Amino acid sequence: MDGRADAPHETSQLSYSRRSARSPTLAGGLRPKQGAPGGRRGDMGDDLVIGMAGSGGDGIVSAGDAMITAAALEGYHAVLTKSFGPQIRGGESSCRVRLSTRPVLSSGGLLDVAVALNWDDFLKFGAELPVGGRTTVVYDSASGVTSDKLPLPGVTPWEAIAVPIADMARKHAGTERAKNSVVLGLLAGWLGVGRDSLLAGLRKKFARKGAEVLQGNESAFAAGVQYAAEHPLREPRALDAGAGPGQGKLVVDGNEMCAAAAIFAGCDFFAGYPITPSSEIMHFFGREVWKYGGVMVQAEDEIAGIGAVVGASFAGKKAMTATSGPGMSLKTEMLGLASIAELPLVCVNVQRGGPSTGIPTKSEQSDLFQACFSAHGDVVRPVLAPTSVADTFAMTVEAFNIAEKYQTPVVLLSDQEIAQRKETVDPVDTAALTVVNRRRPTADELSKYERFKVTESGISPISHPGLPGGNYLASGIEHNERGAPTASGEVHARMNEKRIHKLDPLKRRRDLFVVEGDDQAPFALVAWGSLAGVAREALRLAHDQGIRAKLLVPKLVFPVAEEVYADFFRNVRSGFVIEQSHQGQLYRILRMYVNVPAGVQSLARSGSNPILPVAIVDRLCRLVLLAQREHVAEVEPAG
Repeated sequence: MDGRADAPHETSQLSYSRRSARSPTLAGGLRPKQGAPGGRRGDMGDDLVIGMAGSGGDGIVSAGDAMITAAALEGYHAVLTKSFGPQIRGGESSCRVRLSTRPVLSSGGLLDVAVALNWDDFLKFGAELPVGGRTTVVYDSASGVTSDKLPLPGVTPWEAIAVPIADMARKHAGTERAKNSVVLGLLAGWLGVGRDSLLAGLRKKFARKGAEVLQGNESAFAAGVQYAAEHPLREPRALDAGAGPGQGKLVVDGNEMCAAAAIFAGCDFFAGYPITPSSEIMHFFGREVWKYGGVMVQAEDEIAGIGAVVGASFAGKKAMTATSGPGMSLKTEMLGLASIAELPLVCVNVQRGGPSTGIPTKSEQSDLFQACFSAHGDVVRPVLAPTSVADTFAMTVEAFNIAEKYQTPVVLLSDQEIAQRKETVDPVDTAALTVVNRRRPTADELSKYERFKVTESGISPISHPGLPGGNYLASGIEHNERGAPTASGEVHARMNEKRIHKLDPLKRRRDLFVVEGDDQAPFALVAWGSLAGVAREALRLAHDQGIRAKLLVPKLVFPVAEEVYADFFRNVRSGFVIEQSHQGQLYRILRMYVNVPAGVQSLARSGSNPILPVAIVDRLCRLVLLAQREHVAEVEPAG
């Protein structure tokens, strides 16, 4: 189905301990060792963004993984994002690593340091690796490009340094495959971040490949450190010290977090088909779920995967599948079956650039219409959206809770940015989470079992095969309360009412929405999914500039909670709904259900065109100026 096979993906190992419930302990060799040296040099600042690009095989992503692991060991907050070309093998690859002494909410804006192992590959990432006037550019001198003739149209970086990276790798390791070790040495030397932790990571990674390979990469790393010492930067770029070892931070990506949360929530069955960028969820289940008596099935296609999940739910199991846009299209009919049969399940859609194969390795938020409306008949499906890697755990548990409580399929709408990026996170406090299970029939209810009984809440007791007295027909045809087929218009209307309005209490769940900023502010932002972190940073920048603004982050994206939005927009003059899609899909959905103020506009871009916090603040500043012009007081004539 994809134009590209799954990119190689190194993941941390997530282990579990079973207490009163399934309680994931995110560990696996990433906890800092007590007494690890800090390796800090200089005193430059509290935030640093590094971008690197090269060809497949250059080890760019591995270098990024090493950087974020070292950052965790040093007690920094960090985010690592990865990006690949569409090729099945080889092609260009890049990563961004943001390190900070404060919590980070996004991958940042302009790069502080850019590393180009190959200019052709670097330039393919365009706005994903933005270079500005304060960027230090490091590139391989083998390119023959002089520092005054960089192929960066319209910008002159702060400093450009040509380094014989490939030559150093060949000289010290005997192969160009050690270029990433040279780069790590350069960054450790210039930035003073995690030198000893990086070296320890190299030793762990290459020890199993033999003494010669390990020694070669250690020598390449040391050569990079020495080169940095002999060629200091024009201006120190060292990061302030992290919190230090012993902070217990973990390095994990969104797909791992999703799978771990599903197992914690009691998911016994997973079935799916590999598709970028969701495949790591299935990989995790295959590695872990059997430890808890669960099953993972790699189906022959997307339809078989969702069909198996519907069957597992009917059999009484908590079940989940995961896919991306093209697979979601194929699963649609089976999701309709789960809706009319009122069977709980979770379907994860990790969004990517579309339509069709589209850009399978890039993030986009363009599947919202599909998640909300891709069903024939009068169907309402809850759609949830996590806002970060850390948030993915709680939102996955919430997806299962909603599915089980309301007996409905739930779409968990992640995206490539969240699913495949890594973050340093604190261990999950599972004691703060509640796990909900479906309502089972009582003995009295089983005496004359009505599976689809119309109740005040709309929720009926659900049995499973083999439960004495609990047999019923679950099919895709309309049915009466006992499950018998019917063509009665009256019964059909009553069942539609039952299936739709049982979700009304969900729209009153204000805990599924985050509001930040001045409640009476005249300027508003709305953002969801991976854009929520960008909007949060923009809000902070706006407050620093004295702009009175507020932000709404919906984690329940559908059904639309009309009262929540009405309260939020009550004092709003103008603002933006921010999203990574060409059409601005959330903006259009809100206008279907909510009286959105006329001054609130869509701020939307297609995937692979990042929206930066500074760009949002710039647009807010224009709104402020416009408001001031419109409210200039008229001059009273002299009397």
